[in-house]
Amino acid sequence: MNIADIAKMAGVSRAAVSRYFNNGYISEEKQEAVRKVVEKTGYRPSIQAQTLRTKKTKMIGVIVPKISSSSIGRIVEGMLSEFNKSDYRMMLAVTQNDPQKEVEYLSAFNDKQVDGVILVATVFSTAHKHVLKGLSVPAVIVGQYLSGYCCVYHDDYHACYDITKLLLKKNRTKLGYMSAMRQDKAAGDARYKGFCDAVCDLGYETLANNVVTADFTVASGYEKTRELLHKCDILDGLICATDAMALGAMKYFQEHNIAVPEKVLVAGHGGSEITRIAVPALITASYFYEKSGELAVRSLMELLRQEESIVKEVKLGYEIIDLNQ
Repeated sequence: MNIADIAKMAGVSRAAVSRYFNNGYISEEKQEAVRKVVEKTGYRPSIQAQTLRTKKTKMIGVIVPKISSSSIGRIVEGMLSEFNKSDYRMMLAVTQNDPQKEVEYLSAFNDKQVDGVILVATVFSTAHKHVLKGLSVPAVIVGQYLSGYCCVYHDDYHACYDITKLLLKKNRTKLGYMSAMRQDKAAGDARYKGFCDAVCDLGYETLANNVVTADFTVASGYEKTRELLHKCDILDGLICATDAMALGAMKYFQEHNIAVPEKVLVAGHGGSEITRIAVPALITASYFYEKSGELAVRSLMELLRQEESIVKEVKLGYEIIDLNQ
């Protein structure tokens, strides 16, 4: 069957059937007539034919650093909830935390293989900015802020500031901080600055030296806890840039008979599900990852409907979860 057959059976024009399948305007009466025929026959339009005719692939390229991360999984879930409401499909590219792979996928998607791109970003090198500037399709960035581009990101700075302030109010005055790589402007740089500014504002400037940098893994959190203890000798509180690091730190403390939270209070960032069942409880800054994925897709759909690019920056908040109260 083809569009002409559907039109004949529904008693409408071929143009009306075409508008039905391409989300164009069609009266409710004609829409219902076409819908009944489609339902009866099981007809589906050829994707290849639609692409040739409209120059649209109905595909969105989504680039993520990894799939094992709880936060990335929640972002993708949020995206899927919006994609499933539309006639667009997602083409997922995983870079395995390789910034160069991000650049390569951006270049590949730029060759009109997709109608738009969503980048769950980690760092922005000169190469990133160059390829983003040359994109021929609209793009939305998730998890980071980049001036001049549609972005959906979180208030990482104040989340870490508030967690640091909370631990200091609990009389944990020998704090340490486990940072992510500073090239990551959100999880790395912004959270690090939140910690440093909080200890300085509250009169504990020397604590800003109690810092180590770890990878985004439980294993790295474990190893870097050893390094931090050698560096500053005594800790009664540890704030980590991610929940994974914090869980690794808790494992180290427990294996070395350092009571948590009695001797050392541990906090992380992310609000992952495992933090709610961890024993003892982990203080964490919970971010709205699913919502960021949803908003990213909505922003991209708005760009696809507009002839002119509209830069939309959305900063989401956070929630401090403390089950140790």
